[in-house]
Amino acid sequence: MLLCVTASHKTASFELLERLSRHPETVAPSLMAAGVQGAVVLATCNRFEAYVEADEVDSEAVIETVAQATGIPSADLSGSYQVVDDPHVAEHLFAVASGLESVVSGEGEIAGQVRRALSGAREQGTTSPQLERLFQRASQAQRKVKNVTALHRAGRSLVRLSLELADSRIADWSAERVLLVGTGSYAAVTLATLRERGAVDISVYSPSGRAVPFAKKHGIRPVSADDYATVAQRSSLLITCTATEMVLGPAQFERAAGSGAGCPVPGHSAPQLVIDLGMPRNVDPAVAQLEGVALLDLETIRLHAPLEELHATDAARDVVREAAESFHLDGSRQSVTPAVVALRTHIFGLLEAEIDRARRRGDENGLVEQAMRHLAGVLLHTPTTRAHELAAEGRADEFHAALETLYGLSADSGTASDAATA
Repeated sequence: MLLCVTASHKTASFELLERLSRHPETVAPSLMAAGVQGAVVLATCNRFEAYVEADEVDSEAVIETVAQATGIPSADLSGSYQVVDDPHVAEHLFAVASGLESVVSGEGEIAGQVRRALSGAREQGTTSPQLERLFQRASQAQRKVKNVTALHRAGRSLVRLSLELADSRIADWSAERVLLVGTGSYAAVTLATLRERGAVDISVYSPSGRAVPFAKKHGIRPVSADDYATVAQRSSLLITCTATEMVLGPAQFERAAGSGAGCPVPGHSAPQLVIDLGMPRNVDPAVAQLEGVALLDLETIRLHAPLEELHATDAARDVVREAAESFHLDGSRQSVTPAVVALRTHIFGLLEAEIDRARRRGDENGLVEQAMRHLAGVLLHTPTTRAHELAAEGRADEFHAALETLYGLSADSGTASDAATA
């Protein structure tokens, strides 16, 4: 049984999502310790979701475990999440992976984040066969949405949207002094988008010390820790996108500029603009109080997200629904596979015994063996077909019960019970 506990920009405050996303790596192991069979955690700038598999899933227990693992009181989570139960988990994740539930409908970053969530669970040893299948099918659904609908063309990434919002403040991108803080996947996307807009004067600083290789790879200037504050003060546009929590605050401006902290950059009539794409936030909100400094953070960007383009979204949701139905159908078929295997093992076991007797009685040409094998195949065809039909109707338990009643077979063991053997 699958279950998803989700908090997103639709249900929770930005501040709560930020708190949930600070230490997501602790959640899945805590859920495993609480007794679930598998757990995958998806944490993005506008979403925190815990996917679990268990024989019996208690949503309240899952939420309590998430609260303990993140250090957030359960009372603070109340009313800020939704529980998606088993029949709807696949469609929900497929929609999330396709960008249908993002702040910017159709944004592309979420697909990679979904894949990395599964990779992280594998590294922690918290995934399960059902969750593996779920997340792999989510990536397949996302690719189909991208290939057969216009959603990815209608949607814009958070990076692109943030720079579009910055357009009103920037007259000439080629004249901007840009400081990029961070060297991860978001940084690469941000750099590419900056260059599309015409930015050429770009430096990069890495709190984790990876500025030099990133700068060499992308042809920009690295900034050392000693020069960080000075370059920050001299930059007209600062964009932060790193996993490190707080990398920019009033102190960076004050150390560099002394009493002139926050003054406009020499040669620029416009004030400095700081764009914070980090989750948790990378920039101290107090920066916005500095004279001559404007702050654009994810919460502000979210408020300016465009309306969904309905036709593209409707087509994408049709693809997602079909993918979810296919996922459940395949899952239903898999649910009776052990029972079908048990039946076939039993029948073919009896068949081989009878073929041995026929050989001992002189079936030298193998005609009896051939006839018996054909008969076994005919006899197994209808039960096998019926098993899959029952599974698709959600009645797999009826096939299991019939197998036990008629043959004394257990799907778990694949062999006849003692009574049947006797």
